[in-house]
Amino acid sequence: MERFRRASVTGIATAVVLAGSVGMAMPVDAPTPPVQTADGSGNERPAPERPELSARVAVSEVPAWHQFRVYGATKLLPPGTKVTLQQKQGTEWVTLPASMNTTHESTFKMRVLLGIKGYNTLRITGGGTVSPEFTVTVR
Repeated sequence: MERFRRASVTGIATAVVLAGSVGMAMPVDAPTPPVQTADGSGNERPAPERPELSARVAVSEVPAWHQFRVYGATKLLPPGTKVTLQQKQGTEWVTLPASMNTTHESTFKMRVLLGIKGYNTLRITGGGTVSPEFTVTVR
């Protein structure tokens, strides 16, 4: 009788394990449906990279009307792209008469004079993109 009980328990345990694994079977890497693109081809394409501008200043504080430099680089903009300095005046961005074309290495080094004393928020624009803001304090 003891032998029969062990066989029954073993058989039931095996049946539960097998039933559980069949019921819990995970699908084998089901194909994901294609992403529909604007052209309707269904081919997934990575998002295109966007042009970028970076800018930094050589100093954080300058006397009024003293020259300082703004350095920067572009990414995915052609060499020779015109870049321009803008200053935040109140809530508006005002284009200043400081611009230049990027070099063949997609960099720029601009000489700047500011006369508005205090904290000046600036940025560079060009090629349809804008750099992050940076600041210079004019004494």
